[in-house]
Amino acid sequence: MQLSIVIPLLNEEESLLELHDWIVSVMQSNHFSYEILFVDDGSTDNSWSVISELSEQNANVKGIRFHKNFGKSQALHAGFKAAEGDVIITMDADLQDNPEEIPELYSLITTDGYDLISGWKKKRFDSVLFKNLPSKLFNWAAKKTSGVKLHDFNCGLKAYNNSVVKNIEVSGEMHRYIPVLAKNAGFSKIGEKVVKHQARKYGKTKFGMERFINGFLDLITIWFVSRFGKRPMHLFGALGVLMFTIGFGFAIYLGIDKLFLNPFGRLITDRPQFFISLAAMIIGTQLFLAGFIGEILIRSRRNEPRYRIAEEINLNSTQTQYSL
Repeated sequence: MQLSIVIPLLNEEESLLELHDWIVSVMQSNHFSYEILFVDDGSTDNSWSVISELSEQNANVKGIRFHKNFGKSQALHAGFKAAEGDVIITMDADLQDNPEEIPELYSLITTDGYDLISGWKKKRFDSVLFKNLPSKLFNWAAKKTSGVKLHDFNCGLKAYNNSVVKNIEVSGEMHRYIPVLAKNAGFSKIGEKVVKHQARKYGKTKFGMERFINGFLDLITIWFVSRFGKRPMHLFGALGVLMFTIGFGFAIYLGIDKLFLNPFGRLITDRPQFFISLAAMIIGTQLFLAGFIGEILIRSRRNEPRYRIAEEINLNSTQTQYSL
């Protein structure tokens, strides 16, 4: 199979039929072998009924329905796990991503040898104040922090070599940083393509300003995981040793001062340096232990369920209800 089109969605019943027909038209005109994999992230409208009807009409349509809303990262994880194509395309279900971009994205992966191509919505049809400006700030910060030179980290339209999606772990809210996860996994050939952005035709956006706050918090997480995820002792241990050394240094100073320089002066416990010393050594010990415990957890961690699948359509292999 050449292409897997993975589409996470939440309450997009109005757009699914039109999106399906548009994708099929592109697939047929380019003679691609393909699958369309809809991942219903706990929709409360008739989205799953529409997907079921589409699967009856088109055997290339497959579906996964979550038991409840778990988030876009979990939906992408489930889609990546089930995808069988040589190239995986992700796109949103709201018709703001253009399926006509797919052939060129496919060519960039298969012919030009890219591991990942991220879409760049250079011209957007969103609110300037509430989406464009926060998005520019977020992307600037992500680029500076991660070292991945992309203009639009959060664009839903991306293309991946199959080996990329099978070797990265998308969890929490890390779907914004898949290019960073790919880079950390050793996939260095990451590119960008300007893509068309279209105004939303049906419904309303599912994202508010809180997503940018969450995005910046996740950016801190991904920076930490990238730098110290495999060796937390390198950060916490170093800080712990530094703090303990500062505290111990104060303690030695107080001892020498009391014994040799000013034996009849104030009690050590009456001096503020004593409490600075005590606090620094306690904090240093705690930081060191945090790094030590982190190292143990990394070596003994077990995968835990992140989402629960309620139904599947046309998948070749049955996934466990609690997917790991």
